[in-house]
Amino acid sequence: MYITRNLPNTRIDVADALRGIAVAGIILYHSVEHFDIFTKEPIVHTLPCDQLVGNVLAWLLSGKMYGIFAMLFGLSFFIMNDNQQQKHRNFSGRFAWRMCLLFIFGLINVAFYNGDILMLYAVYGMLLIPVSYLPSRAVWCIIALLAIQPVELFCLLSGTTIDHTTFFELSNKILNSHEHGTFMENTITNLRYGFELNLRFNVFSGRLTQLLCLFILGMQLGRHRFFYNEGRNLHWWHVILGVSALVVLVMSLVGFGDLALWLTPIYNLFILMMITSAVVSAWYAFSSVRGALRHLCFFGRMSLTNYLLQSIIGSFIFCGYGLACYHLVGITYAVLIGLAIVLVLYAFGRYWFKSHPRGPLEGLWRKLTWLNVKKAEVA
Repeated sequence: MYITRNLPNTRIDVADALRGIAVAGIILYHSVEHFDIFTKEPIVHTLPCDQLVGNVLAWLLSGKMYGIFAMLFGLSFFIMNDNQQQKHRNFSGRFAWRMCLLFIFGLINVAFYNGDILMLYAVYGMLLIPVSYLPSRAVWCIIALLAIQPVELFCLLSGTTIDHTTFFELSNKILNSHEHGTFMENTITNLRYGFELNLRFNVFSGRLTQLLCLFILGMQLGRHRFFYNEGRNLHWWHVILGVSALVVLVMSLVGFGDLALWLTPIYNLFILMMITSAVVSAWYAFSSVRGALRHLCFFGRMSLTNYLLQSIIGSFIFCGYGLACYHLVGITYAVLIGLAIVLVLYAFGRYWFKSHPRGPLEGLWRKLTWLNVKKAEVA
């Protein structure tokens, strides 16, 4: 059983910066995808570079930003749990309540954007509770098992095929609503099918076990204080960067063929680790990088607020009930729209943090998490 080492869990600025990068990347790629509106209608305004821009951003962002977000979610869980352990308090019940609150935030979010991940994160988060009691050796074994994509590997070895017919049927129902429905029709459709669609997409894309793997990995990296510049941590981040970059290079040169369903999520995982280790290594190695990335720290500190706001803004811009940009702009113009959303949220964040210690939803989530608990006892 894991027992706290009673070491102080000070704020980790590089984690905030990574979270900010992840949220900004999510917004940009949502814009590439026109907020999940894959229309068959002709696009009015396109550019010759659209396909190239889409391919580059898919390689860099798709699946990786959500993965970084998941890993940092696990890190946050560890910090809160460890803080309570140091005070000889059990955090499991309180965290379960916190995940219920996150699920409610997800319900609000999915009413605007069917691609919500908050509800799924709330479900995955519950699984952190039993895992948190296990010793580190057992946790590393679970991480290794999940990292090899066991579902896809089983299907490959056994010849089993997962039927994704329902996933595509739900996608078409939601797409029709996004293109031609009213706001209320969109909301009802999203609430009715959004959670199931996202769960089925996780199975379809290989994220079902990978996101859980990253949740647990984030918790484990917190146990070993990997995000602090202590001991040989920076050396190990350099090793991870070198190994992951080499694996990415080799896998980029090899065709996956019949192994694509199994190897593609693993390939994405190594890209994710390459990005994460590059940011952490550069953060601690170069003061200029720290200075540049500190602008993203507060953006990451209000990631929940930014995530929900981007759903509201982006869906209005791209859905048929709003500006209907889903068929007006190609990928490059859509990326510029996404960048504009990031800048608007960045400006809002700078204004908000002048007079508040936390983002709007972050503050509300914290207050509701610690209902009926004295301020001195809060982590």
